Amino acid sequence: MSPHILVVDDSASIRRMIAACMAHCAYGVATADDGAAAAALAQRERFDLVITDQVMPVMDGLSLIRTLRALPAYRHTPILMLTTEAGTDSREQARAAGATGFLAKPFDPDGLMQSVQQLLALHPPVSASSC
Repeated sequence: MSPHILVVDDSASIRRMIAACMAHCAYGVATADDGAAAAALAQRERFDLVITDQVMPVMDGLSLIRTLRALPAYRHTPILMLTTEAGTDSREQARAAGATGFLAKPFDPDGLMQSVQQLLALHPPVSASSC
């Protein structure tokens, strides 16, 4: 069974681009357009990795990370923050909230895939295949 990944971004084009990258490795992907929708989805389904934007309506990425980390099923799930806010303060805030990794937008698809594969290698899903 391949890893199940949740992609959260208010930009439909970014969600599609990330999903296309994940499809290259046959990863299962679900998407949400804001943190609140993602938190609700994460309570209905179990994800092996979460990729989230920071700046979104309704609930931002930091709030989503804190919400997920409060759920027992997501205490150790890798969460990758992908955002245009790439400054040191943003990185520190993301790590303090519980993010496992951080990538700046615009992102290189190969760099994204490398980060995803590294995070999944550190926190492998049960019976998951690698790319």
